[in-house]
Amino acid sequence: MKSISIKGQKRESVGKVATKAVRNAGLVPCVIYGGDKPVHFTAEEKAFRNLVYTPNVHTVAVDLGDQKIDTILQDIQFHPVTDRILHIDFYQLNQDKEITMDVPVKVTGSAKGVLAGGVLRLNQRKLKVRALPANLPDFVQINVSDLDMGNKLYVTQVETDNFKILHAENTVVAQVRMSRAAMKAAQDAAKAEKE
Repeated sequence: MKSISIKGQKRESVGKVATKAVRNAGLVPCVIYGGDKPVHFTAEEKAFRNLVYTPNVHTVAVDLGDQKIDTILQDIQFHPVTDRILHIDFYQLNQDKEITMDVPVKVTGSAKGVLAGGVLRLNQRKLKVRALPANLPDFVQINVSDLDMGNKLYVTQVETDNFKILHAENTVVAQVRMSRAAMKAAQDAAKAEKE
């Protein structure tokens, strides 16, 4: 999995007043959980651009000067009006402990049903996976080449190496549905046969 590096500064004072002062200075208050004790730090808002405003998933190497911590984004809070980042929670990675993340789905191949006039519908844009940090995939790849009109691709048919998908076995990842134009053509053909 790709990693993004973010430079930050530890902060000692926490609380409403200190947090408001941090935000007024154009910085984002952040916390890293999962270690011996939570680590509070701040970083510039633009440092999170490649982490937050992207469909991709990344691990985050937080550089606090005297220490570097490998983490993943756990939670993010936005201002309800301005959409500015108010607060970010990270979770510290432990290389021998499995973690759970939502990973984007990447479609490959051309479905037979689409070539015949159907429409490919991606029901799950992200899948929840569990793996050791070293085995986390950048994306879950699905091949839709065998999907005919009306067929569905279930989560059990998705190839997984070194990670587990945490969805129910009957979860549909993608399906080929008949388009309105193809449906109308089929109805017109059926009417023509009757006449």
